[in-house]
Amino acid sequence: MSVPTAVQKRIVIVGATGMVGGYALRYALEHPVVKSATAIVRRKLDISHPKLNQVVHRDFADCSALAEALSGQDGAVFCLGAYTGAVSDAELRTITVDYPIEFARVLHASSPGAAFSFLSGSGADPTGRSRMPFARYKGEAEKALLAAEFPRLYIFRPAYIYPVEPRKEPNFSYRLLRAIYPAFRLLFPNQVIRADDLARAMVDAAVRGTEEREGPVFENRDIRAMVKSFHPRIE
Repeated sequence: MSVPTAVQKRIVIVGATGMVGGYALRYALEHPVVKSATAIVRRKLDISHPKLNQVVHRDFADCSALAEALSGQDGAVFCLGAYTGAVSDAELRTITVDYPIEFARVLHASSPGAAFSFLSGSGADPTGRSRMPFARYKGEAEKALLAAEFPRLYIFRPAYIYPVEPRKEPNFSYRLLRAIYPAFRLLFPNQVIRADDLARAMVDAAVRGTEEREGPVFENRDIRAMVKSFHPRIE
């Protein structure tokens, strides 16, 4: 069934070469409400689609050059990030804090009515008191995004993100969690989320909105409930 042009949306995906961002882009391209999907990437993706527009941008510390590409957008899904231990602490902070804040600055200036879905993480601490750098940095980014006054901001705090498709795990902890995932999911269902389900929730929030609720922060339990409300299947 076709969707009236008047209700179709233009959406931006950042981090489409990553696990969650890749699923977000694929889902957006299939989404009946999405008219066009712009992928902001460091290197061109080896895919083509009538809805897809690729913009190569290598320096996320300065997104000024993206102003034209971000103009007239209805929503954005920001999934760019790095694993703790994969980069230096300074680089982790740059990627986790500076990049989303700079992107949000240009997006809001170019499309002030756009919604923003941000991939944060469980335990993110906006107070800055956490001893874990990842938690402090994600919290710092959340705090800045809240101050940016987006008309609709969705902060997603997933716990363990199950990769779904086989991949090279970044460290031992992830290898262990993947190995025990079937049992872990049964024992602690609200501490896991499939990568594709998380991506669906982020895209759906950006293009459809969510049920009325207090606050923009979605913990793992909330994300699972959101996916279930939009889609009948959820593990």
